[in-house]
Amino acid sequence: MLSWESLHSIKVGGLAQAVTGMAEGIVENGHEVHVFTRSGHEQPDNEEINGVHYHRCKFDPHGDILGHTEKMCKAMESNVREVEKVEDRFDIIHGHDWMIADALEKLQDHHTIMSFHSTEYGRNGGTYGQGHTSRKIRDKEWSAGYASDKIITVSKVMKNELQEVYKIPPEKIRVVPNGSMIQEIGKEKDPGRIKERYGIHPLAPMITFLGRMEYQKGPDIMLNAIPDILDYRWDAELMMLGDGGMRGYLESKANQLGISHSTRFPGYVSEGEKLDLLGASDIVCIPSRNEPFGLVLFEAWATENAVVASDVGGLSENITDFNDGIKASPQPESIGWSINHIIDDSRAIHRLGKNGRKKLKEFTWEKIGKKLQQVYKE
Repeated sequence: MLSWESLHSIKVGGLAQAVTGMAEGIVENGHEVHVFTRSGHEQPDNEEINGVHYHRCKFDPHGDILGHTEKMCKAMESNVREVEKVEDRFDIIHGHDWMIADALEKLQDHHTIMSFHSTEYGRNGGTYGQGHTSRKIRDKEWSAGYASDKIITVSKVMKNELQEVYKIPPEKIRVVPNGSMIQEIGKEKDPGRIKERYGIHPLAPMITFLGRMEYQKGPDIMLNAIPDILDYRWDAELMMLGDGGMRGYLESKANQLGISHSTRFPGYVSEGEKLDLLGASDIVCIPSRNEPFGLVLFEAWATENAVVASDVGGLSENITDFNDGIKASPQPESIGWSINHIIDDSRAIHRLGKNGRKKLKEFTWEKIGKKLQQVYKE
């Protein structure tokens, strides 16, 4: 596997969870897996973790994102060739997202698979991004899709997007959903005490946004829904977990809307603190404009949270409306109505959270590994 991030190297976003989970799921199905990725600070070059062999590739990281990934790809290809000199030849080279496109093309003397977890089109909210960098990223996505023997993506919506945007024939694409490594993260802690650490009354309903603060993820939609929610429930509190390019704008917007007293921006927090805050939440909101899959959904379900999510992409496919979540239009009015619909109903909140946690059993990485194995056999 080729990936610019993992939970055991450099973690940037949901791709790290997906790649790490896939690798371990395939190992659980009896196969040998090597992950070639970037190297974090003072990490060893080679390490075996949970049965997966990690090869952390070193290169000069300076330059823009395109230069960075080109140098990374050269290092990845070189490391793959070096490992093959010592061990057996790899049966499958499985790359993840556009960052590894150059390496995947250079390794065309192998059977190759490309996983699309998102596209540049989707990350720009369903439009074609402007500028040289965006065009080059689209070129790399197209070339990786063209060069690979098979393509894996995470939802039917993403399959349709790949067909439409890059004209990839449907028979080349297989849909394999992401899995969950977090079935057991729910810990018995006092939600009231956790809220108090942030100056929130223990009985105040807490709504949490978790994710990158970028246009695709819709944090501005969440923020603009808060005035309607406060009109209905004056003591509601919004926790905006994460960071990104929109954070400064959002903090300023909260002041303009007069809701800064009910809105908190702690930025990135540790994994333990994130789980504490999810455990203390009453509702997790995922207001994405575009969401190929949405691993935040699994984190919310694992902590038995009621979920209000945009009716888009993988979120739409995986949520059963009013059973394990509520689906809304990615608009402030719809998000606000959906949250107000359950914010006073503790039984409904509890039921949605319980049903979501039960549903996670369908998405273990061991089960996902079986589905990947079938694509590899093809």
